[in-house]
Amino acid sequence: MTELLTAAQMRTVEQAAITAKNVTGLELMERAGRGVFNAVFEEWPKLTNSSYRALVLCGPGNNGGDGFVVARLLKEWGWDVEVFLFGDVDKLPPDARANYERWIAIGTVQPIIASSAPLAGPRLVVDALFGTGTTRGLPEVIVSLLTQVFDNRKETNFVGIDCFSGDDLDSGQSLGESGDNPFPKELTVSFHSFKVGHYLEPLAGLSQSLRVKDIGLPESRDYHAVRLTKPSPSQLSKGLQNHKYSHGHALILSGGPGKSGAARLAARGALRIGAGLVTLGVVPSAQMEVAGQITAIMLQRVADSQAFIEVLKDDRLNALCLGPGLGVSEQTRQLVAVALAFPKRGLHPPYAKPRGVVLDADALTSFADDPQVLFELLHERCILTPHGGEFARLFPDIAAKLAKPATNGPAYSKVDAAREAAARAGCVVLLKGPDKVIASPDGQCRINSAHYHRAAPWLATAGAGDVLAGFITGLVARGFTSMRAAETAAWLHVECARSFGPGLIAEDIPEELPKVFRVLELQAAGRSLDSDSPPIPATSSPPA
Repeated sequence: MTELLTAAQMRTVEQAAITAKNVTGLELMERAGRGVFNAVFEEWPKLTNSSYRALVLCGPGNNGGDGFVVARLLKEWGWDVEVFLFGDVDKLPPDARANYERWIAIGTVQPIIASSAPLAGPRLVVDALFGTGTTRGLPEVIVSLLTQVFDNRKETNFVGIDCFSGDDLDSGQSLGESGDNPFPKELTVSFHSFKVGHYLEPLAGLSQSLRVKDIGLPESRDYHAVRLTKPSPSQLSKGLQNHKYSHGHALILSGGPGKSGAARLAARGALRIGAGLVTLGVVPSAQMEVAGQITAIMLQRVADSQAFIEVLKDDRLNALCLGPGLGVSEQTRQLVAVALAFPKRGLHPPYAKPRGVVLDADALTSFADDPQVLFELLHERCILTPHGGEFARLFPDIAAKLAKPATNGPAYSKVDAAREAAARAGCVVLLKGPDKVIASPDGQCRINSAHYHRAAPWLATAGAGDVLAGFITGLVARGFTSMRAAETAAWLHVECARSFGPGLIAEDIPEELPKVFRVLELQAAGRSLDSDSPPIPATSSPPA
């Protein structure tokens, strides 16, 4: 599991190492600059074949000091390097000033002013202006300088140190009144750890390549840090239990005639991800339609909320999903209320935990007029899975803060929004998008980002969200905690899309799961998919 840091957390890690005298600031700066230097040639190997011209833009802080190191290393490699400085040399921090002096011994520095005229057509532009601690948009004089570079651009490559200046690494937003950042985000080089904003849109969606370089800092262990997740095969294994009920029984409610497809997609997802049994709860008028479309999935008539109460008397049902294709209506509100209130009405054994309940789509929108009614019903085993529009209907004030232009940093982020929503709802919230953010009421947060090497744009297809709801429901039925079910399902959802590739439709996603599971199992055993060795039997159970 990869830890993602905010700018403040990164400063804390650096300062702790320096205070403990494990490393000096000057040593960290040298390692960072060398990391960028190496990353450039790793990203563009052809640049090692000859000497080129480079433009290095240095800022008034330690990010600028990293830039002076990169400039020196490129110069020593034989490149023609021009360095520009934004700010006063006399106000540079001590470590940055030391590297400025080292650069001055072999090169020159020009101030960034309105009349700055960089050399034409540099092959490489290094952005070392503001970095992790960016709190404002780009000054106009820098935008003007970049415009000149773009006008003369031929085969110019762009690398940003930490991030491209003007981007907020806590939120992924471009700072400033316009919210525009002119840098082509070709390569970003971070240090020690990726930052939260690297995996949030719009920054994640615009960045082409992201690398992290180790600079010798100790690992941080912050409970409140945001993390990227990847489940281990042992967590996904169904273990040695051989009875279907030992893997849980999920019930998914369906919409009426012509509206049952979403629930059927969710049900297929729940079954494929390992729930022992999956039942579709169907209104009588849609019973024949659904019966003609399913085989391994079971069917149960649920005419209204009273019938739902009777169905829920079966204690073997341990996971519920309401919302996909259910319809925005008063009846949906009543069904949700039954699902959430059932244990409180004496209709459930007093020793039993509340069932896990996944609320998606119409189950959320049906409460848009008065979200507080829903919040008062929710319990800790619920999972809400809104997309942006549904989120805005349930949490309009939080959504307004998220939509507000990021004029200064650190800006309010999707992570902040999901955490605040989870605290208000008292349950796990999965805020959808290519940068899915999953938060729990206690502040835990995960990001599942379909960007960089995990980009899967073909996942933007009708019904994909219904399958995700089914994945989560199936894992809840298997005994996963709400947080673990949501983050694991989100990761597998993307992995199935990547495995299938272009042309994906929602029906394909559950059917790709066996292949994904098989690849994970073989990777864990150190073998490839085409290995002739027999599979290793799974022996581990999912987390309780």
